[in-house]
Amino acid sequence: MSVPSSGACRGRSRGSIAVVPVVLSALMVMATGCHRSEPGVGTEKRHTTSVEPGGPGMLLGAGDLGANWHGGDVRTELPPWPWEQNDCPAYQSSDYAAKSHRLAASERYYRPSDGSSLAHHVVETYEPGWAERNVDDVRRVLQRCASYLVQGARVSFEVVDPRYLGDAGILVRGRIGRDDRPATVTYVVILRRGETVSTVRVPELGSQAALDSIAAKAVARLG
Repeated sequence: MSVPSSGACRGRSRGSIAVVPVVLSALMVMATGCHRSEPGVGTEKRHTTSVEPGGPGMLLGAGDLGANWHGGDVRTELPPWPWEQNDCPAYQSSDYAAKSHRLAASERYYRPSDGSSLAHHVVETYEPGWAERNVDDVRRVLQRCASYLVQGARVSFEVVDPRYLGDAGILVRGRIGRDDRPATVTYVVILRRGETVSTVRVPELGSQAALDSIAAKAVARLG
């Protein structure tokens, strides 16, 4: 994907986020200093709850992020794989086979009351044996695309903890650095339980305890 200009952000349609990879969508928008509306993100609504793998019941509630967060609509169509990195020179989509073996997925965006950076949660269920391979694919992306340039911005990913929350998952720090503004930081938590993979992306919260609390709730949602 590309780094949008401020004008491009103002002109982007509400539905365009559906084709933008989860991880970089937030990083790039925050790096340009503009805000993009996400479809369905607003006041908290009631949603149909499902305990099926990959179902809405495995997604975080807005209250799980904190009192000042609002949740958008739950979407159950298959989203893009969260780790697509088409602007990374070392990335070849065909090298990552697991994403084509997804059976179901649900996703939701979350917005803080102050209108700042969004959070996102996607839960994916894979064919037998493919969830673990998906995590291996994520690790390869993080190695091959640890740092690269996109239109003057340095995108980088760092594995902060490969055995996060007592080996429950992987904690990754995503960063975009520019010469003309402070760096933007986003944290991504990858969790796997059986054939289900949960990916939570939140902006920098200023507190490790706050991040750990959200991640622990995502683990609990997996059952």
